[in-house]
Amino acid sequence: MSQRANALADRLEQGARALAGFASTLTDAEWNTRIPGDGRTIGVVVHHVATMYPLEIQLAQLLAGGKPVAGVTWDNVHEMNADHARVNAATTKPAALGLLRQNSAAAAAAIRALGDAELDQAAPVSLNADAPLTCQFMLEDHAVRHSYHHLARIRAALKR
Repeated sequence: MSQRANALADRLEQGARALAGFASTLTDAEWNTRIPGDGRTIGVVVHHVATMYPLEIQLAQLLAGGKPVAGVTWDNVHEMNADHARVNAATTKPAALGLLRQNSAAAAAAIRALGDAELDQAAPVSLNADAPLTCQFMLEDHAVRHSYHHLARIRAALKR
């Protein structure tokens, strides 16, 4: 197993645990609090992080195979996030936290399966102006960072 891949997977798991740990302490009112500037409820955002792990891993695996990430734009991302928020507006804490545990574990396992050569593989990424980015960068900037990013925004929304 690659030490780098294992370290990336560990960081993803740490972030997911931190998000799940904090979210598990929320009251119903806090779970349903809208995040300023985002508009989604905290519960929807926790579910969103869980839902995105498979896609984020899929995109990184494309790069690991030397294939470009093509046709993905920020408009697509915003549309997907809005659709997710509509469909999952009533998500429950147990459902979201269960999905977060399940999908973060699967994401970590997929990362651990990567070798150093795959982590170093680069190809154009449409989301980033077709810049040639490495699989490791894609993982760090998306799957690994995602829970940390949203946990910080949730804490700020709740002022704790």
